[in-house]
Amino acid sequence: MERESGADSGPTMPRMPATLIATAAPGIDSRLDAIRAKVEAGERLSLDEGELLYATPDIWTVCELANSVRRKLHGDIAYYNINRHLNYSNVCALSCKFCEFYRKKDEEGSYTRDMAYVREEVRKAVEGGATEVHSVGGLHPYLPFSYYTDLVRTIKETARELGSDLHVKAFTAVEIVHLAKIAKGYKQAGRGSGIRWVLKELKAAGLGSLPGGGAEVFDDRVHDEAYKGKIRSDVWLDVHRAAHELGLNTNATILYGHIEERRERLVHMDMLRRAQDEALARKSAAAGEFGQFQTIIPLPFFPDGSDLEHLPGPAGLENLRTLAICRLMLDNFPHVKAFWIMQTLAMAQLMLQNGADDIDGTVVWYDITKVGGSSTHQEVTIATLQKAIREAGFRPVERDTL
Repeated sequence: MERESGADSGPTMPRMPATLIATAAPGIDSRLDAIRAKVEAGERLSLDEGELLYATPDIWTVCELANSVRRKLHGDIAYYNINRHLNYSNVCALSCKFCEFYRKKDEEGSYTRDMAYVREEVRKAVEGGATEVHSVGGLHPYLPFSYYTDLVRTIKETARELGSDLHVKAFTAVEIVHLAKIAKGYKQAGRGSGIRWVLKELKAAGLGSLPGGGAEVFDDRVHDEAYKGKIRSDVWLDVHRAAHELGLNTNATILYGHIEERRERLVHMDMLRRAQDEALARKSAAAGEFGQFQTIIPLPFFPDGSDLEHLPGPAGLENLRTLAICRLMLDNFPHVKAFWIMQTLAMAQLMLQNGADDIDGTVVWYDITKVGGSSTHQEVTIATLQKAIREAGFRPVERDTL
């Protein structure tokens, strides 16, 4: 579904003073010339070059380079999908400092969805034309493993009864490890075998892919201060590696703008691209039987309501720069998503011009983060997404999950 739109000529802009032109002209930082040459040649950037992309005042060139990569990969196409989020429970054994989503059992506002609720949500999704249900939740300390296979199976079976083949994208790597523990396979069979067993069971029930949540920032210092108790980077990567080996595609995220340093963000990106190198090599050797990372999704930290609410969180320019740098550093990731729920739709439009090629979907319900005091009902229509993409200068194309 592609629709093109013409660009109306806007009002004549006032002439900018010469002094401002001199200080604001693109390309003022000659240190970026070597990076430009590497980007144009398709060569991988180093961490030190990534630090320069963060440090330079020449944000115009950073964004221009990211846009050049984006255009080379996707031309004037920008993707969206029709999806529905289903958070099955906000009860969580963890208490991550950056998180406002979690509740403890019997705490006011806590919930755990039963299968009747799930079936009703699937009915609404199918009636709305959705092709994907995205389901994640807290690490519930009391639900049995069977709940999760029932959840996936209920989504698939209900959709089929309604004449649809909904794709189920569900469970972060953190949740997968939790499921391996409650299924008693994590310690008895060993970490890798337990994770693999859980993924096999979920895939048999109808799981189609994994989202990229729970990565946060791959750094032990940040981990211990902001989300101690959560799996570390090696385990997160183990889960995605196992998913790829089972033929499941996955996404990846980075949660930035809290207590991490910019260098730590870049290390995170480097670890992801090296893991993708491995996935692509396996996939090539096995003639496509393996999965891979599809998309990097930069997620800004929202301090309100969390234990880190004394922090300011990232501002718009930092959001734009970080997404552009993700496009430049993650040279083997096919897609970069501007997740409009957390970036706002207006910022997502700008990000499409500076490295992003996807703005996610219609969503409907999302209560993990709320931008600017918004409610959990954060829905946009297909027409709104298409209009936003056209206004940004691109052709909207509806995609499926894969």
